[in-house]
Amino acid sequence: MGTDGYAWWYVDALSDCGRYGVTVIVMLGCVFSPWYAAARRRGPTDPLQHSAINVALYGAAGHRWALTERGRADVERDATRLTIGPSSVLWRDGALQIVVDEVTSPWPTRLRGTITVRPRFTLATTHVLDANGHHRWAPIATDSPVELEFEQPKLRWRGTAYFDSNEGDRPLERDFDSWHWSRATQHGTTKIFYDTDWSMSDDDTRARTSPSAAARGRSIGLEVASDGRCSSLDSPPLCELPTTNWGIHRRSRCDAGQRATVVDTLEDGPFYARSLLRLPLDGSDWTAFHESVSLRRFARRWVQLLLPVKLPRRVLRRG
Repeated sequence: MGTDGYAWWYVDALSDCGRYGVTVIVMLGCVFSPWYAAARRRGPTDPLQHSAINVALYGAAGHRWALTERGRADVERDATRLTIGPSSVLWRDGALQIVVDEVTSPWPTRLRGTITVRPRFTLATTHVLDANGHHRWAPIATDSPVELEFEQPKLRWRGTAYFDSNEGDRPLERDFDSWHWSRATQHGTTKIFYDTDWSMSDDDTRARTSPSAAARGRSIGLEVASDGRCSSLDSPPLCELPTTNWGIHRRSRCDAGQRATVVDTLEDGPFYARSLLRLPLDGSDWTAFHESVSLRRFARRWVQLLLPVKLPRRVLRRG
């Protein structure tokens, strides 16, 4: 990973009872950090100087959010373990274990516990998201048993998790205007839709892009079977969703002639929305995690001035 780059690993999960959810994003080069954006404006920047673990809890126990940026000296890693500040992620006995020890924002409370994801299989497929190959996405595991056990808040449940990763060589806002992503799992099968809208402000992108609107982005549809077989999917038609309170446009995909439903807006920010959807697919309703991101909005300075409220920077060790 070079200067101005990034890598992140993403996990989301729902409890078997349907009352609880969690997302975790482990980031080397925190792509949505105002601190990282400001440093890049000054010159080439080491992504490890802007690393973080984002944890969000949803559901009956209330909404908790933690995302604190750390510096390079707070990052330790080897072949099986990655530590960022007081939290860590490790592979142990074929399972992904996420050990959380964070403080929530904007209201400080302790978030401490363990999330264990037990993949039934791992995938070996990588997809380029932009016109020039600077940004890649790789689904890793779907329909994975997960156990969550927290001391603070007191919470324990089992459910099903999804796990993927993204990496890139330069800032997202340089190559994307926006994207819309969703994953839905039912009876062991997972459908994933990833629609990116490219920024036309980059000379290389303009040179590689035809004038047609359809060529100004990429649409990926995947279906992962319960045994790990992954195949391309003819994506169903786009369907529009209500905009958020911050005016973020949301869309997804569902059966022709049907309408998707927003069950819950989990995160509603000035450039980002995370939602729980009900998607009509193949004649039945699927529950889906969904995100919409406006990189055009993120790039605005007034937005970046707001972000430290939920994304503080606290360097534990100098180095």
